[in-house]
Amino acid sequence: MLDAAGMKKAVAEEAVNRYVKDGMNVGLGTGSTAYYAIKRIGELVASGYDLTCVATSVQSEDLARECGIRVVELDEVDRLHVTIDGADEVDPKMNLIKGLGGALLREKIVAAATEREVIVADSSKLVEKLGTKAPLPVEVLQFGHQHTRYALQRQGCEPVLRMRDGKPFVTDGGNYIYDCRFPNGIDNPFYLETMVDAKPGVVENGLFLNTAVDVLICDPDGNITSMADSALKKG
Repeated sequence: MLDAAGMKKAVAEEAVNRYVKDGMNVGLGTGSTAYYAIKRIGELVASGYDLTCVATSVQSEDLARECGIRVVELDEVDRLHVTIDGADEVDPKMNLIKGLGGALLREKIVAAATEREVIVADSSKLVEKLGTKAPLPVEVLQFGHQHTRYALQRQGCEPVLRMRDGKPFVTDGGNYIYDCRFPNGIDNPFYLETMVDAKPGVVENGLFLNTAVDVLICDPDGNITSMADSALKKG
């Protein structure tokens, strides 16, 4: 039986071994599972792989450099072949909630520039409906953020300003995050995304819809399954 850290390590390393090839441009995710992917990519670089990487956060960039990985700005590459990142929730259609690590804005920009967005997670992240376990993070401008909170609240959620060490958490982009809890989950994530993004003061939200091309899931027994492969078999 694997503990949470063991599942994260196993699934992250499997994703790197499966999807990262020599000569690629690779996006580096953020969070506790992406941590192990970055460490594994560092091992590939040390073995001779020529990889150019883009980080989704300052935290991931610092870790990558410690691992000997070449990190560049996103605009220095024309495209990313693959990005390996984690998720806070995954529904049966591979739609995601991301952002509890605080890097949702850069994660979404990098995902949009990626040919293959690959998500790695342990089985606890699987849900039938988004928003049932994790809140939806929404990144907002500091200016007038209380008014933005009121606008978010009208979408049927309870927005809570994310704090750290007694102060509002500030993202790499200099913004605040409201974690929005929906009592009964999110019934229509596509509609909600449109409504949230339309609110003045909102920078980005943590709904990643129709983004992942594959989600690898590890269970406590160490079994790793591909949601994309499972969907093909069902089809």
